[in-house]
Amino acid sequence: MLTTLMSARYLEESEVICETRLKAFSKLLNNEGHPVPKGFDDSDLNLSAPRLFSDIFYLYYIKHLIKTGLNIIGTNLTMSARSDVRELYTDYLVSTAVFWNRIAGILLDKGLFVRLPNVTIAKDVDFVNKQSFLGSLFGDQRPLLAKEIEQLSYNLLSNTLGKYLLSGFRQVAKSKQVRAYMDRGFEISFKHAEIFGAILRKEGIPSPESWDYVVNDSTVPPFSDKYMMNHIVVLNAAGFVNYATSMASSFRRDLTVNYTRMMAEVASYTDDGTKIMIKNGWLEEPPRVVDREELINKKMH
Repeated sequence: MLTTLMSARYLEESEVICETRLKAFSKLLNNEGHPVPKGFDDSDLNLSAPRLFSDIFYLYYIKHLIKTGLNIIGTNLTMSARSDVRELYTDYLVSTAVFWNRIAGILLDKGLFVRLPNVTIAKDVDFVNKQSFLGSLFGDQRPLLAKEIEQLSYNLLSNTLGKYLLSGFRQVAKSKQVRAYMDRGFEISFKHAEIFGAILRKEGIPSPESWDYVVNDSTVPPFSDKYMMNHIVVLNAAGFVNYATSMASSFRRDLTVNYTRMMAEVASYTDDGTKIMIKNGWLEEPPRVVDREELINKKMH
């Protein structure tokens, strides 16, 4: 009961934060004469649908999205020139970090926070003097670096969370095509999590313990197929960035090869998802520069 109250509380707070920021972005775009994206409406949400996921899943899902949001807001801040836009992103960065600390704190208090593996670190500073530091595709490898363990563990946890999300989405999807797409994503997430876990186990490093997130038995869709497809494609992009960051943080060749292969698989999966959205008219085109050739052709006709 306590977990239910916690998840409901933080879900409601997340909703308020999102609504406030949507209004601020819409106002900014309107003031500049730019079109406001349509996004989603009430037709994409079924509030009377039974609960699809467990309370613990919701808490970890909020935690995961906050991390993704911090990365996006930080990037947007560093790319913005106007002072009012920078102030907006600065405020969002601070408020999102505060929300993150509250979520992390409650998970720690309730014994639900999943910690990354603790490892023994060498006490002396040293410099690399052998090419074997980079490892090879076959044969013996040097022990994993702390940063490599961190990235492997996080990717294992995020794929585990994604696996349950896709399991729920495929359970309620109306379209066979969308259901098949969710099935494929489930298999990819499961496979990638197994690969990350196997690398850690081979090194004698315990995999971070993840909770049983639980997908309930409801088949009533709380979200439209349009929303679920858009959501998964956006999360795919975030996952691709995570893999790229992990690859940049890893020196062992076997790890970089694994990340490269996984990135290619995620890119292909995302591309196919984008095609499904285009086919169904679910993909809203992001802002782009004016097509000069199109303007000329319109004028001539």
